[in-house]
Amino acid sequence: MATSAQRDGFTSTLGVLAATLGSAVGLGNIWKFPALTGSYGGAGFLLIYLCATLLVGLPVMIAELAIGRRARANPIAALKSLAPGRPWWLVGVTGMVAAFMIMAFYSEVVAWVFAYVWKSVEGSALSSEAAVTEGAFAALVSSPWQSLIWQWVVLLLIGGILLRGVSGGIEAVTKRLMPLLFLLLAALCVFSLTLNGAPQGLAFLFSPDFSKVDGSVVLTAVGLAFFKMSIGMGTMMTYGSYFRSDQNIPLTAGRVMCADLAVSLLAGIAIFPAVFTFGFEPTAGPSLVFITLPAVFAQLPFGQALMFVFFVLTSIAAIGAMLSLLEVPVLILHERLGMTRRRAIAVSLLVVGVLGAGCALSMNLLASWRVMGRSLFDLLDFLSSNVLLPIGGILIALFVGWVWGRDAFIAAVSNDGSRENRRLASSLVLVLRYVSPVLILLVMLNGLGVI
Repeated sequence: MATSAQRDGFTSTLGVLAATLGSAVGLGNIWKFPALTGSYGGAGFLLIYLCATLLVGLPVMIAELAIGRRARANPIAALKSLAPGRPWWLVGVTGMVAAFMIMAFYSEVVAWVFAYVWKSVEGSALSSEAAVTEGAFAALVSSPWQSLIWQWVVLLLIGGILLRGVSGGIEAVTKRLMPLLFLLLAALCVFSLTLNGAPQGLAFLFSPDFSKVDGSVVLTAVGLAFFKMSIGMGTMMTYGSYFRSDQNIPLTAGRVMCADLAVSLLAGIAIFPAVFTFGFEPTAGPSLVFITLPAVFAQLPFGQALMFVFFVLTSIAAIGAMLSLLEVPVLILHERLGMTRRRAIAVSLLVVGVLGAGCALSMNLLASWRVMGRSLFDLLDFLSSNVLLPIGGILIALFVGWVWGRDAFIAAVSNDGSRENRRLASSLVLVLRYVSPVLILLVMLNGLGVI
């Protein structure tokens, strides 16, 4: 069993930022956040989202990172050591279950992205006719073997990176991928802003329209602030355990928040001018990525190359998130059960592979099989997003605010007094006690259809 002295960890400030940002950035940054921003009031929605992030996403993220670094252990062991003899360690178990569930269905969506990298090379999904792009996507998801093979490619890639360890795998890869992600996004933005639809696209994304803001929009913004920061499932606690002792946790979390928002807005700038130029629907959801955008690219100069760049950067956005998700059960199996890291990765991949196969086949061979009226893909998405993650977030906030306590949290966040973070940490304790749990509970109740 690994000891604290033997544990691998991040070796540089850039590595910490890249890995943590990689965890926060995901496919939702590319299509969901920009579309919701434009649909729900542009700059008005952004303002509400930023306030929600300061009250929910950022405090809980800092709490998780502080717990992980203080304990230098996996989420279960960390909570056991900080609250001995009490059942708070079950939050770590909940996080591991949530990580497995999310990886199961998310790996299939990422499989589609990887498949489209190849389709952009061969040009099979590139057409200005909606019927062709719809048919290409339908052929992919309805084929059991294509769905499974691309999913296995994704899982083997993630497993191969994790086999190289924390510093040699996660840190080394994300330090290269995150700058590349920004570079590719910037290149697409420059091209997109030359199109005729650029003014409409930018107006859709940024023009404030507070008439669109109501209670449901506020809850949507709060939910995004929670889910986009990769919290409530142990990923930030796990990564926090790899932080250097001199790392400024609040500063790192703030930088991740700003960079994550920048990725989302750059994605919107890259996508929506092109969408408006050719009269497509900007709020089409996932179909925007796999059906609408290939039709848009087909009508652009260098469309095939642009499509390739877009799906490469989309796959990059997904890789960082998947690495952090799978690292949660890998670290728990390695440290709690004494497995070698190689075996822990193999077991984790096997579990995800079995669950993920069910999700992949729920689009074709198992399409008629339903649990609680949902396919396995939709069921795992629903349970993780609307039950496990909110419960995890609420309990982490309550743990720091009421159990671990103000003094311990301040000491952890201020690096035992060596950082000028005491006043900030004291304010965060109040937010974690009284504000974050209530807002996350409202998001949970909204997701469950109670309010």
